[in-house]
Amino acid sequence: MQAYIKKRNLLAQVLLTIITLGIYALYWFYQVSMEMKDATGDTQASPALWVVLFFIPFGGFYSVYKFSELYEKFSAEHFNKWLLFVLYIVFSPAVWFIVQTDLNKRADLQYSQV
Repeated sequence: MQAYIKKRNLLAQVLLTIITLGIYALYWFYQVSMEMKDATGDTQASPALWVVLFFIPFGGFYSVYKFSELYEKFSAEHFNKWLLFVLYIVFSPAVWFIVQTDLNKRADLQYSQV
């Protein structure tokens, strides 16, 4: 069975993040990580743990690294995990755009095959 990938509107995500004072960003991180985990078949990925680690000093760095590593497996172009990691630390909205754009492309392919 193919993993389900949800298409999301980037503008709506930005508005939800502002309205919820950032809580939606954690929800997005978890949901996207789960979708990539299912799509890659990575049994070692633990998105729930990664979200919890954001609340522990320096645990967020580990979470972002593991997310970047998972995205490298998921990405069709095999986007470099270190580049994504550094970009997440420096300017996370860029990572959000890159990852969500790729997920939306995959979702479009998924819907066109149905």
